[in-house]
Amino acid sequence: MGRIIAIANQKGGVGKTTTAINLSACLAEAKQRVLVIDIDPQGNTTSGLGIDKEEKENTIYEVMLGEISIEQAICKEAFDCLDVIPSNVNLAGAEIDLIDIDILKKSIAQIRKNYDYIILDCPPSLSMLTVNAMTAADTVLVPIQCEYYALEGLTQLIHTIHLVQKKLNPNLELEGVVFTMYDSRTNLSLQVVENVKDNLKQNIYKTIIPRNIRLAEAPSHGLPINIYDTKSSGAESYRLLAQEVMNNRNEGK
Repeated sequence: MGRIIAIANQKGGVGKTTTAINLSACLAEAKQRVLVIDIDPQGNTTSGLGIDKEEKENTIYEVMLGEISIEQAICKEAFDCLDVIPSNVNLAGAEIDLIDIDILKKSIAQIRKNYDYIILDCPPSLSMLTVNAMTAADTVLVPIQCEYYALEGLTQLIHTIHLVQKKLNPNLELEGVVFTMYDSRTNLSLQVVENVKDNLKQNIYKTIIPRNIRLAEAPSHGLPINIYDTKSSGAESYRLLAQEVMNNRNEGK
C-alpha cells in the first residue's frame, strides 16, 4: 500500500516543488514505484518533470471535478518507476468547484496499491487544495528555507495539520521538516537550523539540502537533479533524503 506524502508550506520559495520533483525522482531511482500528483495550479512540478502542462487535457483538475478517472490522468513512466498526474492553471478554479473534501482521497484510493510512494505537491497557501491533499495524505513533509523568517508561518501550518487531524484525517502525521537552500558560507543558515531545532519539537531530517546552482537549473531542462547532474551536491542530498524517508517508513515512523 503506497505511502502518501503531502509536501506543504504556505510560504512560497522554500524549495517545495524542488523537493517534490527530486525526492520523487530519487525514490524512483531506488526502484520504488512513485506517483507524483501536482496539486499546484502553477504546474511547476509538471513542467519540471518534462511534461508540457498546456497540452494536457487530462489533469488533476478533471479528476477532482469527477469528469475522468484518476487512471486517465496518469502520465506513465515520465521517468523509470516514476508516473505523474499533471496540473495547469485550470486547477485555480477548483477552489470554487470543489464540494467534496474527500474527492482526492477517494480517487487516490483506487490506484494506491500500484505505488510505493505517492507524493502530493501542494500550492504555496493553506487553501482548499492543500486541505484536500492533507485529507488524502498519511504524512506532511515541510521544506523550510534557511533564511531569517524560516519559522514564520510554520506555527500556522502545524495548526492547520492539527485541525485536519481533528476534523478530517485523524491518522495524519508530520513526516518531518527538511531544511533547504542551506549556504555553508553564511552564519545565518547555521543559526536558522539551530533556531528551528530549539523551537520545533518535531521530526527534523538529518539531510540538509544545499543552495546549488545545478538544482536551480534542472527544472528549465525538464529533468530531476539526479538525471540533470547526477554527481552534483543537490543530487547527492536528495538521494540521502530519499533514503531517510524510506528508513522512516521501515522503522514505522
